[in-house]
Amino acid sequence: MDGPHLIYFADPMCSWCYGFSPALDEIRRAFGRALPIRLVMGGLRPGTDTPMTEAARLEVTTHWRHVHDASGLPFDPGVLGEGFVYDTDPAARAVVVFRRSEPELAVTYLGRLQRAFYAEARDVTRGEVLADLAGELGADREAFLAEWDTEAAKQETWRDYAVSQRAGVTGFPTLVAGPNADGAFGVVTRGYAPADQVVAVLRDWLERIAA
Repeated sequence: MDGPHLIYFADPMCSWCYGFSPALDEIRRAFGRALPIRLVMGGLRPGTDTPMTEAARLEVTTHWRHVHDASGLPFDPGVLGEGFVYDTDPAARAVVVFRRSEPELAVTYLGRLQRAFYAEARDVTRGEVLADLAGELGADREAFLAEWDTEAAKQETWRDYAVSQRAGVTGFPTLVAGPNADGAFGVVTRGYAPADQVVAVLRDWLERIAA
């Protein structure tokens, strides 16, 4: 991307990223195409292949309550039923596939996945669910599902994870803005922050680079 833009490192199954979604919505309302968002999948728990234990389920739902307290967003823990495998790779790969054809809607699709998983208790580790959600935003469901299952899509998603690691991102959400007059990028927030705070930081940053 040329000109000022944001790089958002996130994961569809990261609860604090879900909590941060109203801030993303507010950024898009406030700045629109003047401040585009490049979305990079961070890789929260890709490749997990063992079902959650009761202790793990308790730990996760405790985190969810903290996010609810901070953001006010709804959660339905019913998705974490017996045998649920918390593999974040399928959902991240779906975002990558959607991003290929609709880059400007990728953040919208990410938000839809988050609401489906956290608020509607839909299993976004399943390709059929991911394709249904893509279809809601105008994608060809069958073509999306076929592309999602390719080795190329899997490799592209893992390249996103590598970008995140090389950038030194250690937690999600992480929002970075740049370039400034010197061509540098800086962290806007590392972790959850309320929408008004983030928008205020970005307004100040844009005013400074314009001056």
